[in-house]
Amino acid sequence: MAWLDEAATESFARALARRPAIGRALIELQGDLGAGKTTFVRHLLKGLGVQGRIKSPTYAVVEAYTLPATGLDSGHNLELLIWHFDFYRFNDPREWEEAGFRDIFASPGLKLVEWPEKAGDHLPQPDLVMAIEMLPDESRSITLTAYTPTGAELLE
Repeated sequence: MAWLDEAATESFARALARRPAIGRALIELQGDLGAGKTTFVRHLLKGLGVQGRIKSPTYAVVEAYTLPATGLDSGHNLELLIWHFDFYRFNDPREWEEAGFRDIFASPGLKLVEWPEKAGDHLPQPDLVMAIEMLPDESRSITLTAYTPTGAELLE
């Protein structure tokens, strides 16, 4: 798949936001600096209904959001919990464990993870991995890989 411009990124993100399985997914975002991971997340969160400024969690490591779960399969909760992680600044995968993220990843909701490799083998298996590669013409090549039935539902 290719995203020729930011409008294509937004279109894909909004389509993914309409998939009921999004409310219970763990999505890993892979790609170099500037590939468009955070831009994609911003469009996805806007598509889900997040209002206002959506900050990058580069310094905070995680940004959390709570939305009404209208029409989404979020484990039959009344609200959709969303966590956007950015592990770019991790120097050691043990920081993941020390930060207490195990409980968040075990709970219901949507988890979006940038730089998952920095957490080592601490992360659970993702439902979907999205690899974003910036091409010389500034378009993006996207590879989507589903690892679970939830991931497959997202790609249907």
